[in-house]
Amino acid sequence: MDTTAVVIDAPGELHLRTLELPAPGPGQVVVRTEWSGISTGTERLLWSGRMPPFPGMGYPLVPGYESVGRVVHAEGATKVHPGDRVFVPGASCFGAVRGLFGGAASHLVVPESRVVRIDETLGERGVLLALAATARHALASGDGRPPELIVGHGVLGRLMARLAVAGGTSPVVWETHPARVEGARGYRVVHPDEDPRGNYRSIVDVSGDASLVDALLSRLARGGELVLAGFYEAISFAFPPAFLKEARLRVAAEWQPVDLAAVTALVASEQLSLDGLITHRTPFAEAALAYGTAFGDPHCLKMLLDWGTVR
Repeated sequence: MDTTAVVIDAPGELHLRTLELPAPGPGQVVVRTEWSGISTGTERLLWSGRMPPFPGMGYPLVPGYESVGRVVHAEGATKVHPGDRVFVPGASCFGAVRGLFGGAASHLVVPESRVVRIDETLGERGVLLALAATARHALASGDGRPPELIVGHGVLGRLMARLAVAGGTSPVVWETHPARVEGARGYRVVHPDEDPRGNYRSIVDVSGDASLVDALLSRLARGGELVLAGFYEAISFAFPPAFLKEARLRVAAEWQPVDLAAVTALVASEQLSLDGLITHRTPFAEAALAYGTAFGDPHCLKMLLDWGTVR
């Protein structure tokens, strides 16, 4: 069986290619993709060629770890069946083409354990489950301190703020671009220059901007924690200010199955809303245009590739 896939052949070089898929084995399912999201963090670094060395990384590569589709074949599967709508956090089924992420393709062959059945009504919003799980992991993997300040009001920052509100707190969110100030639900969005506070006990950065670290450390209370929840090329900071504040620095890694299960339950119980976060949709045939918009237009919070015409 073949699949149509987005392939990044080299930095700045993206093409649609037909790739051969392996026959599904026991416990594997075939998913026909309906929608896949474009990440403005890791995928931007891959696209630009600035991704630091990372196990399994390289070119050519199929990007994408935010896919929703229909199961069309289930080889001995027990938890999902043909016709089920599922979330797929990427795949590795493309032979010589790397699939460390591997979700941006019309058809995917994945272990049943990799997919999560989702409610029909969730539809395209299901692509946001990966970012919701990422936000939850950053909050839940620490010492229980709720975030008092979140830096960045993109999709990840908004999901993190919504999770904090669902947990009973109301963080401040910093955003510098006017196009991204609107959309707060139960929290405040301000420009950093309009916030004089310098005693935050917990700051979570989701901007991925390593140049902000010194400024953020200066805003901590003594013994406060700075959580790096974006993806960064390199991090450095002046030691004396951090020493004087006895600052703590924590790196939030990728989400785990428990995080995905938790946010899926929160969405199902309507404690976490995924509404209003998908702003752009593009047919898969125009993938190159979609990636350019996702990475270059600040009005674009989340770009979807629509695979609906592929059968």
